[in-house]
Amino acid sequence: MKLILGGYCAIILIGTLLLSLPVATRGPGGTSVSDCFFTATSATCVTGLVRYDTFTHWTLFGQLVILVLLQIGGLGFMTVAISVMVVVGRRISLNQRSLMQNSISAPQIGGIVRMTKFIIYGTMVIELTGAVLLSVVFIPEFGVAKGIYFSVFHSISAFCNAGFDLMGGTGGKFSSLTSLAGWSAAEQWYVTVIIMLLIFIGGLGFFVWHDVCSKRFGLKKLNLQSKMVLSISVGLAVAGALILAALEWNNPLFADLSVGERVNASLFQSVSARTAGFNTIDLAGMTEGAIFVMICLMFIGGSTGSTAGGIKTTTFWILCISIFATFRRKKNIEMFGRRMDEGITRTASCVFMTYLLLTASVAVIISAIEKLPLLTALFESVSAMATVGLTLGITPGLGMVSKLLLAFLMLCGRVGSITMLLAFSSDKRVTNSKLPLEKVQVG
Repeated sequence: MKLILGGYCAIILIGTLLLSLPVATRGPGGTSVSDCFFTATSATCVTGLVRYDTFTHWTLFGQLVILVLLQIGGLGFMTVAISVMVVVGRRISLNQRSLMQNSISAPQIGGIVRMTKFIIYGTMVIELTGAVLLSVVFIPEFGVAKGIYFSVFHSISAFCNAGFDLMGGTGGKFSSLTSLAGWSAAEQWYVTVIIMLLIFIGGLGFFVWHDVCSKRFGLKKLNLQSKMVLSISVGLAVAGALILAALEWNNPLFADLSVGERVNASLFQSVSARTAGFNTIDLAGMTEGAIFVMICLMFIGGSTGSTAGGIKTTTFWILCISIFATFRRKKNIEMFGRRMDEGITRTASCVFMTYLLLTASVAVIISAIEKLPLLTALFESVSAMATVGLTLGITPGLGMVSKLLLAFLMLCGRVGSITMLLAFSSDKRVTNSKLPLEKVQVG
């Protein structure tokens, strides 16, 4: 676990050094080390929170550094490391295979190298397909060279659930995909649907892809985790879109939008809130109810072993099932005709409480330091911890302490709360003896 954490930290430091070079910044003076560190952390942790607009502040060199960082962060440090070892012909040790298993949440250590190859090839195919599809619109809009570059960059960023974009050169700084408002309705739908599909596929998880492909898309034959991930992912996307549409339909944010544009905006923000970081509307103009819904979607995030963050869909699903099982006085947690491990609820509760305590604590501190409303600070801290990258516009103006706190949350969110806890925990052996039992009433 310490190796995984150390690997991400090393990548962040290398990224910081590269972004600190004068050649990485447009104009004289360069960028401060703290801002380079924040950007490198955001890219490596596939978050998308930025101090400066990616296109207008960074040169092509700086943008390519960010692109490489978010690609490594999306695949995972161990996936990239194992891939390099395979290419150079080095033998993969049992310990390295075990680390890879933990990194991608694979069910078993056997076949982990084949799984790594599947991840690399699958990622290349999906990102290339996304880039080709986006180029159909981007090339006529931006020209051949710029259109191809924009297509590749946004395809990788969307699939890795990173949220970095280059639209600042066309729609103004920090515009994200709001610049699509000036395009035709067909172009808007085309681009947003492709981006949403890339986000959704990237957020499913490597194990789910492998399971779906190996079972030849036979949904009934899928493993329990795959069934849970697919069902809750679709359910959250649809439910989130309906709730956001209901809350904002007659409010000023949607006033100038057609019915189709309102549906598009609601669905896109529901999918994007699941750790992607793109936005097609001004999030600062949302009502407090819609902001809270977005916080909840960000908090849940994507799926285990994916490019996404958050507590993960399986964690949320298990906690929900546990509640229903308790109401029905059932001893075991069951779903899709299968019984789950007895200790899984304890693990899910640990993940949930760790995320909740960290995000709430940082939100309170940032609210006090920056003199911001608590809901705004909470939105920013959850966005960082869940590696989403959405913001209500406060990121560029944050001070040093707030930046460091958000960088810490981004690292925790990408590495995983359990991995972070294990990395700093002691290696004391667990004894088999038990203390005397005494019952305590709860609820």
